[in-house]
Amino acid sequence: HQMKRLARRVPLGVAMTGGFGYHSSGDIFLAFSTANPAAALGLSGRIASADFIPDADIDPFFDAVIQAVEESILNALVANDDMTGRDGNFVPALPKAWLKEKFG
Repeated sequence: HQMKRLARRVPLGVAMTGGFGYHSSGDIFLAFSTANPAAALGLSGRIASADFIPDADIDPFFDAVIQAVEESILNALVANDDMTGRDGNFVPALPKAWLKEKFG
């Protein structure tokens, strides 16, 4: 349940970078956890327990998701090269010298 709630914050990180999530964007968001492996492997017919973040304390995790998504997108924009894709479609890299001049 909490992972689903965290994944629902991803579009906010996309929006922070100016993304609109249009029909053709193809955005897919996935959240998973490697915590509590014993709970997932519990024996059938027995009660398993899992640790979780109390809902009253989850807001900083929502913030972290939004900030991590924003940072990932900005990093992908800056750490790139020219790309030629299918059918010869060309996308130039952002000019790093211009970015440095404008944003330091």
